[in-house]
Amino acid sequence: MDKDKEYVEKLIKLNRVAKVVKGGRRFSFSALVIVGDQKGNVGYGFGKANDVAEAIRKSIEKAKKTMVKVPMQRTTIPHVVIGRYKSAEVFMKPAAPGTGVIAGGPVRAIMDACGVHDIMSKSLGSQNTLNIVKAVFAGFDEIMDAKEIAKGRGKTLQEMWS
Repeated sequence: MDKDKEYVEKLIKLNRVAKVVKGGRRFSFSALVIVGDQKGNVGYGFGKANDVAEAIRKSIEKAKKTMVKVPMQRTTIPHVVIGRYKSAEVFMKPAAPGTGVIAGGPVRAIMDACGVHDIMSKSLGSQNTLNIVKAVFAGFDEIMDAKEIAKGRGKTLQEMWS
């Protein structure tokens, strides 16, 4: 269980839902959590349960299963990318070292968890937290890694840049 200690867990949204029944209200909770190792791996999870602790535990388990590797260039991303999910759009742009994370809400939490220290981003469209998170992860899928591109073309990194 040493691997569990190296992960950073961030609760992004906790939602309480009430169902009205004959005897009164029944409350249930949903939790959206980001889990990352601050070395380029990050995942998100969404869990529902009748109590807060169980919802958070479920979402952390799901987040660890959905971890993805974010291609990074030093402390930022290699190129500009726009992540889209439904009507949520997240514009992510690499920044010079020392700029910091210029992002709001869930995007900032994701960048902190995955270890990106210099980035500029803007959320466009939907303000739904879950859709923004999914848009960021869709953007991560579109990021191209220079080593993989060179390998696909049958060249070395030196040949590509010269």
